[in-house]
Amino acid sequence: MDKKPRPSWDEYFMQIAEDVAARSTCNSRHVGSVIVVERRMVATGYNGAPHGMPHCTDVGCKLVTVTENGESNEKCDRVLHAEQNAIIQCAMHGVPCKGATIYTTARPCRLCAKMIANAGIRRVVYCDEPSDREPFEILAAAGVEADRLVSAKEK
Repeated sequence: MDKKPRPSWDEYFMQIAEDVAARSTCNSRHVGSVIVVERRMVATGYNGAPHGMPHCTDVGCKLVTVTENGESNEKCDRVLHAEQNAIIQCAMHGVPCKGATIYTTARPCRLCAKMIANAGIRRVVYCDEPSDREPFEILAAAGVEADRLVSAKEK
């Protein structure tokens, strides 16, 4: 019987984040996040509408034009990001995330980078190749380590 190699802790928690992403209600992208303290999951989050609001999968996206770095793009104004939902889940249940690692199937945006830093999270593990360096500059300035984990699909 061929044994699969045992995944590293980073691979293990990222796989769980990928499973969490399957709950996303975003029409364009499914993202999942897991917050881990001392190798124990304390919260999960996926991108979707706030509690009580209609999901994009049911009523469509609420698109707005956003200009960043001189480029205009349409983005959904309804959804919360997976990282935001995981941090909010910690706050709602009184679970500290100070010193935690957050695993996210996407790279953090600027707002999420600021929230991660202020939540006391010390490490971010992400999959996407970053297109924007600013979130990583924010994380570095706040002393938050950021490590890209190449997904199994990319290997």
